[in-house]
Amino acid sequence: MSLETKFDLANNVIQAIHDLAAQDVPYLDAILHYHEKSGIELDVIAEIISKDELIKSKLEIEAEDLHFLKRTNRLPI
Repeated sequence: MSLETKFDLANNVIQAIHDLAAQDVPYLDAILHYHEKSGIELDVIAEIISKDELIKSKLEIEAEDLHFLKRTNRLPI
């Protein structure tokens, strides 16, 4: 797989997840839905989204709200 193809795949994955989340779908559900729809392995998706700070922070907030992670202190926004 060429570098350009990998870059396009990463951009497509990130954009698709953001688009689903914009429709009031939680980020975790958006990732799982994209995995089921595209057939891309979760390990590959995890590697791609690990480089996107917005998705990572949204996932962390969702995980804290669901009590999957211990709540961290943060400034109110």
